[in-house]
Amino acid sequence: MASIYALKPKFQNLLRPLVQRLAKADVTANQVTLGALFLSILHGGAIFFSVNKPTWLFWALLLLPVTLFIRMALNAIDGMLAREHNQKTQTGAVLNEMGDVLADTALYLPLAFVPTLPTLPIILLVIIGIITEMAGILAQALTGERRYEGPMGKSDRAALFGSVGFFTAIGWLGALWPCLLWIGCLAGLVSLYRRARFAATHPRKT
Repeated sequence: MASIYALKPKFQNLLRPLVQRLAKADVTANQVTLGALFLSILHGGAIFFSVNKPTWLFWALLLLPVTLFIRMALNAIDGMLAREHNQKTQTGAVLNEMGDVLADTALYLPLAFVPTLPTLPIILLVIIGIITEMAGILAQALTGERRYEGPMGKSDRAALFGSVGFFTAIGWLGALWPCLLWIGCLAGLVSLYRRARFAATHPRKT
C-alpha cells in the first residue's frame, strides 16, 4: 500500500553529500537523533504555549511543515551516518526508536489544544502512531525485519500533521480537518494491522 516512505531512497541520495561532510566533521548519528528530538520538543512547546496568543500560534502552525521537513532530513541523516559510516550502536538503536516516538508525541499532541482543531482524532492518531511503531519494532524482534508499512507510517503522519498546521494557520479547509484526521486514524489502524500481521505470520530470517 502506497506510503511516502517509498520516497526515502531518493531523499537519502540527495542528502548523501551532506552526510559525508558531517561524518568528516565528526558529527555522530546519536547527536543528530537527539537534535531531531530537541527540535520537535521545542516546536511542540511553541504550539502549546501559543494557544492563547494568536500571532505566535499563527507562526508556530505555519512553520510546522518546515520543522517536520528538517526533522525528516535529520532522521534520514542519523540512519545514514550509522549505516554508512560505521556508527551503529545499541544505544543509537534505542535513541532512534524511542526518539521518534517521543518526538511525534511532543510535536503532534499540542495540536489537540488548538481551539480550531478537533481534539479527539488528534489524540487518537498520536496513540495509534505510537502503537504502529511498536508493531514495526515487534516485527523486527520476532522476524529480524523492521516493518514500515503504510498507508499511515511516520512520513505520512508528518505530511498530514504538517498540512493541518499550515492550512489551519492560513485559514483554509477548517471544516474538513475532523474528517481528514478521522480518515488518518483509519489509515493508521490499517498500518498497525499490516505490521502486526507480518510480525505474527512470518518466520525469523536466518
